[in-house]
Amino acid sequence: MATRPPCLWLWLWLWLCLAGLLSLRAANALPLRPDPRDEVLAAALQRLREVFDIEELPPDVLPRKKPPQFMVDLFNKVADANGITRAPGLLQGDVVRSFEDRVHVDQHRFYFDISAMEKGEQMLKAEFRVFKLKRTRRSKRSEVQHICRVEVYELLECENKPQKKHLIASRLLSVYGEGWEVFNVTQTVSKWVGNSSSNHGFWIRTTRVSKNGMEDDVVTFAKSQGAFQESRNALLILFTNSNKRRSHSFVPSAAKSETSRAKSEASRVSRDTGVMESSSASMSRRPRAAAAAAARGSSTACHRRELYVDFHAIGWSGWIIHPSGYNAFYCRGSCIFPMGESLNATNHATVQSIVYTLKLSQDVSMPCCVPDELKSLNLLYFDDKQNVVLKNYKDMVATRCGCH
Repeated sequence: MATRPPCLWLWLWLWLCLAGLLSLRAANALPLRPDPRDEVLAAALQRLREVFDIEELPPDVLPRKKPPQFMVDLFNKVADANGITRAPGLLQGDVVRSFEDRVHVDQHRFYFDISAMEKGEQMLKAEFRVFKLKRTRRSKRSEVQHICRVEVYELLECENKPQKKHLIASRLLSVYGEGWEVFNVTQTVSKWVGNSSSNHGFWIRTTRVSKNGMEDDVVTFAKSQGAFQESRNALLILFTNSNKRRSHSFVPSAAKSETSRAKSEASRVSRDTGVMESSSASMSRRPRAAAAAAARGSSTACHRRELYVDFHAIGWSGWIIHPSGYNAFYCRGSCIFPMGESLNATNHATVQSIVYTLKLSQDVSMPCCVPDELKSLNLLYFDDKQNVVLKNYKDMVATRCGCH
């Protein structure tokens, strides 16, 4: 009896299994290595986020939401086009947060979600800003007064028709006037910061005395209902301190360690009172060498150079409103004796440069060229809840260099 030949499909299946095992083994034997440049980039961006006190990057705001005009005007007041602080003290605190009204139907109620405030952030002042619309229909002067009273209440409970409320501000206004009205609500908002469940918003009531008695709702305040009124939407503005006083300068860590080492070395030299005296002969023998070194150093002396930080290049342009980037500057150059007044050299740096230039000690290095004066930077940006924030960052721009 003839034997049956093996099935062709069985052989094909076994061959595919073997090929798969061999390819898997080869893949395990030669794993893909991560690109070290990617790790460096990730570490650099993480460090940059720490400098700007950003825990998580906000999502790109697309399409771009229009920021409140008040925040744009405030940025232009405290900073130039590059975000550099015009003058210290113009901004109360180092953070200004704006929150837009979340109630779009009820004309009396205004609610602001302030949960974006960071832990430990100290509130200094809170302003409730609401735009009073112009009244178009006029009544006869003999029938009605043209002055009304506006009262701002804190809502103590959240219902469709809230009854429990607490008066926190009031004033008299012209019925036919138009513009922004600003109420100080610091005490109320401070309570909300400490207990978020107590935040039920504000309630506005307007009244005036007429011939027929008390008349309600005589004026209207803008609500975010359409593009025209979007720029007039009610705002809650918080002026705060972040309580983060770390100085983030653009001085390289290597320069800091070099400065520390130079100070210790110069201190050792200064303790040895005989160094300068015993080296007087060496000084007289090397005047030409010192002059030549000074001539070479004058062309490369310590000075400020440009260092532009482009927020688009690092992927932050989607949520940063102003500026698009800024020039941080950096310091580079030699600090060889003699150093002119423009180098802002300390006495210690002058002594160290002499010892270095005349080779009086082989262990002493040249003084470091580092930022001698720094200014703060202001950013206007969207947070992760699309609130607009103005924040001031200390020691971000080198405005002057010196030898230290």
